[in-house]
Amino acid sequence: MNNQEHASFTERIKQIGQLDKPLREADYQFLFPFSLNSDCHGALKKTLIREGFIPFRLDHLDMEDAFYGPQHRVSHRDMERYYLPFTNHVLFPSEDNLESFQRLSKRLDAHAVLRTRFFEAPFVLHAVDVVLCPFDTGFITLRVQVTKENITFTEAIEFAERLRALQDAHSEDRASSVLYKGEVYQEVQDFIFKGIVPHIVEHLDRTPMDGAYFEELPYLIDERMYVMASYSFPEGTDITSLDRYRASRLDGLDDDGNPYISAYYIPYIEQYCRDTGLDRWAPYAYYQTDESCFCCLNSLPERKADAIVNKLYGEYYYGLLLNLFHRIVLLKLANAYSRVQMERDSEKTELLIRDITTFSAKYNFLEVVSQSQGREIFLQLRKMYGNDELFEDVKQTLNDLFKYQENATSRRSSYLLTVLTIYTVISGIYGMNQVIEDLKNPIKWSVMADYSPFEWIAFVVTMSGLLVALLLSGNILWKWGRDLRKRFRG
Repeated sequence: MNNQEHASFTERIKQIGQLDKPLREADYQFLFPFSLNSDCHGALKKTLIREGFIPFRLDHLDMEDAFYGPQHRVSHRDMERYYLPFTNHVLFPSEDNLESFQRLSKRLDAHAVLRTRFFEAPFVLHAVDVVLCPFDTGFITLRVQVTKENITFTEAIEFAERLRALQDAHSEDRASSVLYKGEVYQEVQDFIFKGIVPHIVEHLDRTPMDGAYFEELPYLIDERMYVMASYSFPEGTDITSLDRYRASRLDGLDDDGNPYISAYYIPYIEQYCRDTGLDRWAPYAYYQTDESCFCCLNSLPERKADAIVNKLYGEYYYGLLLNLFHRIVLLKLANAYSRVQMERDSEKTELLIRDITTFSAKYNFLEVVSQSQGREIFLQLRKMYGNDELFEDVKQTLNDLFKYQENATSRRSSYLLTVLTIYTVISGIYGMNQVIEDLKNPIKWSVMADYSPFEWIAFVVTMSGLLVALLLSGNILWKWGRDLRKRFRG
């Protein structure tokens, strides 16, 4: 950075500190992806319904304003039109379907306070969603609105960064706590799994925890939640590239409580915003995507700003869920491939082939959104996660598995054919002709004492041939029954 650029940057940083922008409204959705135990969807769903959760259905229009606070509502008709029909079948099933997303929502409208080292931020937890997905995955979504008076942009970013930290991994996390219904929760994970959804932990799959030292929950990405945020500035506010960068990177406060930014080179910041943002509605609204955050910054009139929040609660929320689901399942499939002992466990290999084929056929849609603006946002999220590259790796994995399975099956068939041919020749031509008369009912056991060595060989070959035939038949019937059970179970 030359002197002129450094002076320009220093001046702009001073502007951030001295003129930290006020916000009219800050709305969030915090998403926690988790892995479920196999075949626990039914039990978990019954538990959630018992706790007051309601299955989400598009045809229940009374839900349009039930889970989003008094100022916002989501149009179910618009959501259905927004996505293509084959995507709607996955996102909005009309009945319970293990192959689709099953969303259960609970209205709370509960007040809580996030305490940090530098400020306290009261907020309203409007609702919580639990979304059960195929491949034993799921999401918990907290729908939150900050109610702190005169909140600044920097405080809103710091609020998101602190509340998304499930475990106290850093000093700022350890200095934060949540006050909820008279209880103080030192960690956000306790706030969620003790105060909000207390009975879900028993259904989490802890297999990925093997070998972990510090983790307490089976995180699929890391120990922090994904943030979906809307920052509404007063009408006419100038939204700069520094604002967009800080919002998407969640750069709130530094160790001294001053506004923080994690980059210094202005051209880099501007290039980052171009690569990860959508400025179709500039200078009044910007969308930014990052691996940890999807946010919108706007300085529109209140009515239009509310319409953006409604989209974030509705259409864009499901677009983010679908992209996160794609990324998580692709990572799980890649991890399963690395764990499979192909030479020792052909059943797991076949199951992995089935999972990859099912994902490719039913869930990996390239054309999802019917509207151009929504398609741009969806593809931007997909690009940020690198889902296309991950899918190419998984497709190559599938090709490798097919080649291995084909070679292994060919070898087994060759060995089996050789064994059966030998048994057929010996027992059919030699063995049965030697001892068949003695094996008629009643069996002449006394005659066998006078058998010659060749007759004993024929007898052993005959009996072992029958045993091999019975074992092979039993094995085939067992595999056939197992495949039928898997097919009926989905």
